[in-house]
Amino acid sequence: MRTYHVRTLGCQMNVHDSERLAGLLDEAGYLPAAAVPDALGRATEAGDGGADVVVINTCSVRENAATRLFGNLGQLAAVKRERPGMQIAVGGCLAQQMRAGIVERAPWVDVVFGTHNLDVLPALLDRARHNAEAQVEIEESLKVFPSTLPTHRESAYAAWVSISVGCNNTCTFCIVPQLRGRERDRRPGDVLAEVAAVVAEGALEVTLLGQNVNSYGVGFGDRGAFADLLRACGTVEGLERIRFTSPHPAAFTDDVIAAMAETPTVMPSLHMPLQSGSDRVLRAMRRSYRAERFLGILERVRTAIPDAAITSDVIVGFPGETEEDFRATLDVVEASRFASAFTFQYSPRPGTPAADREDQVPADVVAERYQRLVALQERISTEENEAQVGREVEVVVGEGMGRKDGATARVSGRSRDNRLVHVALPAGIEPRPGDVVRAVVTHGAPHHLVADSALRTGHLPVRRTRAGDVWEARRAEPAPETRVTLGVPTVRR
Repeated sequence: MRTYHVRTLGCQMNVHDSERLAGLLDEAGYLPAAAVPDALGRATEAGDGGADVVVINTCSVRENAATRLFGNLGQLAAVKRERPGMQIAVGGCLAQQMRAGIVERAPWVDVVFGTHNLDVLPALLDRARHNAEAQVEIEESLKVFPSTLPTHRESAYAAWVSISVGCNNTCTFCIVPQLRGRERDRRPGDVLAEVAAVVAEGALEVTLLGQNVNSYGVGFGDRGAFADLLRACGTVEGLERIRFTSPHPAAFTDDVIAAMAETPTVMPSLHMPLQSGSDRVLRAMRRSYRAERFLGILERVRTAIPDAAITSDVIVGFPGETEEDFRATLDVVEASRFASAFTFQYSPRPGTPAADREDQVPADVVAERYQRLVALQERISTEENEAQVGREVEVVVGEGMGRKDGATARVSGRSRDNRLVHVALPAGIEPRPGDVVRAVVTHGAPHHLVADSALRTGHLPVRRTRAGDVWEARRAEPAPETRVTLGVPTVRR
């Protein structure tokens, strides 16, 4: 029996796709492995013999994507020399972009496949082994919707459910539409059926995925479909938490805000990409909204959902960005009061309009502006998290117990508003991943909260969940049936 290991580089959609790739390999008779052996043939994690097939699911959004991929491949080259019959497969956005160029740079790669044909992976592995030569197969358009493929979920308690693939926007810095194709929506009934299925398997949290979730429904003529979908998901029995990512400010409408506010299981968290606070730069980016509209959306969300935690993406140093433009971004970030933000230095992506512009901002200027933005957001995040002190939070426990200190231990997980919370536990209390704990926040740091007041009262409410039961059952399975990737136990579906 051959074994496999999947490495995921990139976004939540890549994690979703990796679960499908693992499901396909399960169905083809492969067994999951927790580790890849090193160049001496030793497993990199104790207790696992290493994988016969290593799949790298790549990202192409940032400039260092290729560096990360070929760094991984360089490490695997030495491993493969010591393991006859080992195979390496590369998929995802960078594979869609580079195609046979990956094999040209790394001839020890056996399979390259794209974002539109995940389903061919087992067949390509067989063909590469039979023919003793690399197989490269890239489709130009989607052949099989990824969500229809078998899946091997990474978490017992949380699931990714795709509602659409592709993107119809034309942002000048982004290569995703070229690699994922035009937007294609799933029918609401199919989405709800998958949500119900993962909940039946024990999941208590579902994240709806799409490149632009709030344009969902345009493909089948219903512009209100996303708000309706949120409400419908709220009726699925056993589902406790609904999240979604990512919306686009240009298409974000008040009916979605109403659905969020009126559906108890939709969590009070929102990721709303800003990218720039300068209207001039937004126009150059082809982001079809302006700073005033963006801030107006945030105001309406907070009016309807006062405890909402809002996060964002911000790019520094887009071509032509002036100091005035950058200061406008700082002003909008200050006004937005993001709980946190993913901040990026602009990097040109080949094939995008912005990459060909001659007014690229010097690297030292971009770096200096980036540090100023990070410092601002760190201050805001700290202030926002400090404001949570004294608040009772409900935390879904993540994987693993933290450091034990005398009679205490610590678990980590996400609150309803998606903040990371480290909860101190009295001796003898060990909730399982997927169980829910309630605690009072005692400290706010830039990137997390601490809740340890339970140590003073000697009592910490813990609610055992079906997700915890599933995790416990899977942990008790024989070793070949257990796989750990991205640090989270998997659950078969």
